[in-house]
Amino acid sequence: MKSPLFLFGLLVLLNSCNDNVVPKPNAYLSLSYPKATYQKSSEALPYRFQYSVQAILNIKPRSWSDLQYPDLKAELNMTYQKVDKDIMRLFLDAEKLTYKHALKADRIEMHPYENKSKKVYAKIFEVTGDVASAIQFQATDSTKHFLSGALYFDASPNYDSILPVIDYLKKDIETLIETLEWKH
Repeated sequence: MKSPLFLFGLLVLLNSCNDNVVPKPNAYLSLSYPKATYQKSSEALPYRFQYSVQAILNIKPRSWSDLQYPDLKAELNMTYQKVDKDIMRLFLDAEKLTYKHALKADRIEMHPYENKSKKVYAKIFEVTGDVASAIQFQATDSTKHFLSGALYFDASPNYDSILPVIDYLKKDIETLIETLEWKH
């Protein structure tokens, strides 16, 4: 005689087998960010630009500056240097910092920008992969001013996780460059 426990187990096993398999839908995070609103930078710098009201502008010595995004745990560090017949060295130094990420980067894309009327010539570098700085830029008037910037997060680099924030802040960096003006 078979045990009642064996029969119960067999009944549960046979009853649980059916062909109605329902796939689970893909789940995506629903992240929402505030609509971008911009303000003018401080007059204390030798350059002006517009930046997000979500950011805090910190002016550092030597006309350097940072844009902190506390809610996004991100910071855009900007370095200003006067050009003194050394424009090529400034470009090479800035690009060295970008290409230091090449070992961990999946790809580095460069996007040029030019506004002849404002004398702003820039390059934006998008670095994809688990790198420390996903977006970097360089901007100059080619004779007097040179500004470079790098976006950092207060988190371990995990490109897939921070990609929505990178895309959001990329628009802010593009606006910064498009509105950049040099003081003479």
